[in-house]
Amino acid sequence: MNYKPKPLLEMIGIDKCFGKQMVLKNCSLQVHRGETVVLIGPSGSGKSTLLRCVNMLSPSDSGDVFFTEQNITRGDVPIPQLRQRIGMVFQNYELFSHLTAAENIMLAPMTVLGVSRAEARQQAEALLKKVRIHDRADHFPDELSGGQQQRVAIARALAMKPELMLYDEPTSALDPEMIREVLDVMAELSAEGMTSIVVTHEMGFARRAANQILFMEDGEILESASTEDFFTGKVNARARHFLDQILH
Repeated sequence: MNYKPKPLLEMIGIDKCFGKQMVLKNCSLQVHRGETVVLIGPSGSGKSTLLRCVNMLSPSDSGDVFFTEQNITRGDVPIPQLRQRIGMVFQNYELFSHLTAAENIMLAPMTVLGVSRAEARQQAEALLKKVRIHDRADHFPDELSGGQQQRVAIARALAMKPELMLYDEPTSALDPEMIREVLDVMAELSAEGMTSIVVTHEMGFARRAANQILFMEDGEILESASTEDFFTGKVNARARHFLDQILH
């Protein structure tokens, strides 16, 4: 019998309402270690909300979320500990404007993990090198381009040594020429085995880095397919139409 590893993350029957509006309907997915899962779909389909249910930024109303086989919707993992283990990168960087790039990265390891300033600085410099902006360590956010700020945000999330990375449309606020530099870093992290869930409309990144693509609409996951099946049209008609609209 072939052994099948347990998923790092499993969501089962997730529902979420904002007031009377149901924004997630019976959503289920699995993410295994080392996988990159891309969530696509039209605006307002629930992608970002589903992502936020993973780290309890927007807790679900019903259903279960298991992380390392622990039910986080029932409190098996304290939320502060959960967010140390799951990194998140937002659309708009969320950097502290009064801190340099290095200091933004150093802050959480020093305050949450008790890492010394010298060790945190060394780690920050290594991460800035990893995201290709090691020469910007002592620059403040307003001295950086949007793409550079987003790469600092990625390095800041990596500083906590997360088991899972969440990206919520990380390039949507960037000028076109800056998008590639951020996507290249994300793709390299995926290639190195970082487990990731990415909400994006960047189909080139999805084709390059994803193991699994989920198509959402009206709060439901209408299709889940391997990257190859998705891009060769072996999916339902609605997902094919959406892909055709984006590509053409």
